Amino acid sequence: FRLALIQLHVSAVKSDNLQRACGLVREASAKGAKVVALPECFNSPYGTQYFKEYAEKIPGESTQMLSEVAKECSIYLVGGRSIPEEDDGKLYNTCTVFGPDGAILAKHRKVHLFDINVPGKIQFKESETLSPGNSFSVFDTPYCKVGLGICYDIRFAEMAQIYGQKGCQLLIYPGAFNLTTGPAHWELLQRGRAVDNQVYVATVSPARDEKASYVAWGHSTVVNPWGEVIAKAGAEETVIYTDIDLKKLAEIRQQIPILSQKRCDLYGIETKK
Repeated sequence: FRLALIQLHVSAVKSDNLQRACGLVREASAKGAKVVALPECFNSPYGTQYFKEYAEKIPGESTQMLSEVAKECSIYLVGGRSIPEEDDGKLYNTCTVFGPDGAILAKHRKVHLFDINVPGKIQFKESETLSPGNSFSVFDTPYCKVGLGICYDIRFAEMAQIYGQKGCQLLIYPGAFNLTTGPAHWELLQRGRAVDNQVYVATVSPARDEKASYVAWGHSTVVNPWGEVIAKAGAEETVIYTDIDLKKLAEIRQQIPILSQKRCDLYGIETKK
């Protein structure tokens, strides 16, 4: 099946972001995409100072538009971090997924908050305004099961392993790495998660805006279960496409059967809830 990643240029005007995002979703559908993904923080600038101002309930304005365009195009739509979600007085970094009938299939709240300090380069603390999610998020398609993470979640190998154990063959991470961590770790982490779990891994970033307070790395990417980069964007706004070949995935798992060779008598990864 064809996967499309929309690397959107995000402005400070929410309505413009929503309209442009929906237009690109329609374009991707017209080119045969069955699963379409938007980037982290696609409807607002990324930054702790913006989260409260742009926050919405779910359902709300942004998710309603995503639901409508998913139904119109009859696709599976991964809504990036569609919005900072407000719920019961707390804010979450939340990704919503909609099916071809417009129904919500999953709502993933970012589990691992982006709190880092690289002296002289970047300091950021999502936990100043956001609360963490506490659950894994998997949704079914006629093609395969898909596991969801958001940006910093990709650094935690255990999460990807749990998704593999749950039968996922594609992991999608809307993300917004920066100019420090992007060139160092963005592709490396994707290839690691793909090879470790013999799955496809897709990451979808906002386009780079050098004038923004937080400058995203861009380079939305798809990696196959062999660890090969099979699609990759640059820094500009674009839509990239790739065909997810589940036959190839099955062949790789047969050739190198690590999933059946795990020493469960010696070690294991388990969920707590």
